[in-house]
Formats: sequence, structure tokens, C-alpha cells
Amino acid sequence: MGATVEQALEQLKSTGVRMTPQRHAILSFLMHSMTHPTADEIYKSLSPSFPSMSVATIYNNLRLFVEAGLVRELTYGDDSSRFDADLSEHYHAICRTCGTIVDFDYPPLTDVEEAASRETGFKVEGHRMEIYGQCASCASPQRAN
Repeated sequence: MGATVEQALEQLKSTGVRMTPQRHAILSFLMHSMTHPTADEIYKSLSPSFPSMSVATIYNNLRLFVEAGLVRELTYGDDSSRFDADLSEHYHAICRTCGTIVDFDYPPLTDVEEAASRETGFKVEGHRMEIYGQCASCASPQRAN
């Protein structure tokens, strides 16, 4: 994982964003989550601790974090965005059955960026790769019953 919660909070404060307990909780939840949660999942996890926090508060803060470059929004054409605080170059394997998203690394893909840059003259800023299928639990024979 790249930045710590404290580093991310310092980065936000330096841009004049006031740090509230809710913002701290949302950012901390995202930075410690491996599940690429949706805004609703974040809300369900945090609402017991923050009963006055609304789903709108979650969405507004997620937008703020995305704009500040602390969080990446993942949109895969399904019903809702998922959010990832791991900004390192990595890729996602996505289960079409249950929606689980698993991170994986594959360094040779940086060669693809370099080839694209050489062949097109583009200044490449990044790429996205997704693998689709069924996760191990959805694909297991016991699940088919």
C-alpha cells in the first residue's frame, strides 16, 4: 500500500480540506479494505459508529478523495462504483457471479505501455486491465447445487 492514512490526511489538510471524524473513518476504512467497497458497503460498515452519517456524506467524501488523488474510482459498467485506495499500478480480476474484485500484479504490462508509446508517439499516462471470470468459491463444484 502506498500512503498511510496519516500521510493522506496531511495531503488533504495541505489543500485546505478540514479533517472531520467521518472523513478520517471513511479514508481509514478504504485504506485498510481489500474488497474495493461500494459507497453503500462503506456506509453499512461505518453507520454503527457514525449514526448521523448519511450515504450522501459518504458519496461527497469519496468524490473529494478521488479529486484529491487519494482514491481511485473503479467503474465496471455495473450498478455502482467501487473505490480503491491502493494507487500502485495493479490489475483486477473480477468475479461475474458475486462481484468480488481481487488485485494482482503483472509487471510485463509496463512493456505494453512502452511499446504503445514508441509506436504511437503518445505520452502514455496509464492503462487499465481487467480479467473476468468466476472466483474460486463461485466456480467450486459444491456451489453448483
